[in-house]
Amino acid sequence: MTQALNRLAREDRGRLMAALIARLRDFQLAEDALQDAMESAVSHWSRSGIPSSPLGWLLRVAYRKALDRIRSHRTADRIGDSLLVLAGGEAHEVETDEIPDERLRLIFTCCHPALEQKSQVALTLRVVAGLSTAQIARAFLDQEATMGQRLSRAKAKIAAARIRYAVPEPAEWPERLAAVLAVIYLVFNAGYSAGPQRGNGLAQEALYLCALLDRLRPGEAEIEGCLALLVISHARRAARTDAGGQTIPLGQQQRGLWKTEEIAAGAAVLERALARHALGPYQLKAAIAACHCEGEHSDWAQIALLYDRLLAFEPTPVVRLNRAVAHAEAGALDAALAELEDIAPGLQGYQPFFAAQAELLVRKGLHARARTAYETALALAPSEADAAWLALRLGRLADKG
Repeated sequence: MTQALNRLAREDRGRLMAALIARLRDFQLAEDALQDAMESAVSHWSRSGIPSSPLGWLLRVAYRKALDRIRSHRTADRIGDSLLVLAGGEAHEVETDEIPDERLRLIFTCCHPALEQKSQVALTLRVVAGLSTAQIARAFLDQEATMGQRLSRAKAKIAAARIRYAVPEPAEWPERLAAVLAVIYLVFNAGYSAGPQRGNGLAQEALYLCALLDRLRPGEAEIEGCLALLVISHARRAARTDAGGQTIPLGQQQRGLWKTEEIAAGAAVLERALARHALGPYQLKAAIAACHCEGEHSDWAQIALLYDRLLAFEPTPVVRLNRAVAHAEAGALDAALAELEDIAPGLQGYQPFFAAQAELLVRKGLHARARTAYETALALAPSEADAAWLALRLGRLADKG
């Protein structure tokens, strides 16, 4: 029972939250009501078993919990909205799992320009994807308390501004699309960070939402670029860990486990995007992913050039880190190490930085410094799979003395 409820919370929370917010028009009320329903499910399902329509059960109970909260805590400034919910709420029963999918509307509401972009992305990751505040803070290299305050302010601003719950008109897309794609990309990356055992649901969520965007707005090069990136990356999922759950770096993966048909499909979407001559960062990232999949080895020289172009669009420490690694793989080890020294102050809480630094220091023969970097990376590892790989590398380095 607990396992089934955890699966629903992980895979279907976004759909449930979207349906609740569509009805209640209140982010915090919807989140509280769903949490109440989950707690009720623990006791009720333990006694009576899992219902035939678990999503419908959760949504129905969440509505009732929301009504209870409205009756108990109604305040003057929200009494009008509360009465509207109360007027039709009792008849709003859901008996099946065929819940209308309102997630796209929810994403665009979270990504309203009244919110700064960082808050847009963080709120959508919390409400739609169900990531914890700690997970979101880690994605942004922020403190958990700081991110919690940001999320609270974003919810309050949506309520105060009475932001419309709808997919925007075409004229509004340019200012909203960058944040929406950032949300999808971070959801996908959060799934990968969690490892294949726990993260495939998030990866599939991101793929679904990106494909939905592509259908809603055909001909948008950056949406196609994002979709191509996700499809190509997800095609390597079977090779990312070994039988014991340990992470396998891309260069050491068994390419025979990659889904070649999915890679080809992603490459076709990328070609369609590039043909529109509207280059953007997601198309460049997809091109980098494609270069890893052509032939028996990654084309590091081409990848380094693509990162040079990407840096013009996204001059961030993370892009500089990946660019430095690409140049090191292409033969410029000393320049890459110098670049890492330069960007180190801004990446002190970012595990991939220390893992990459350790690898390059080992190649340079600086084993003592590499050991320190590996230890830091291990302490920051976001998943057991990554921790296992880092522990193995650290152990091999210790054997060298």
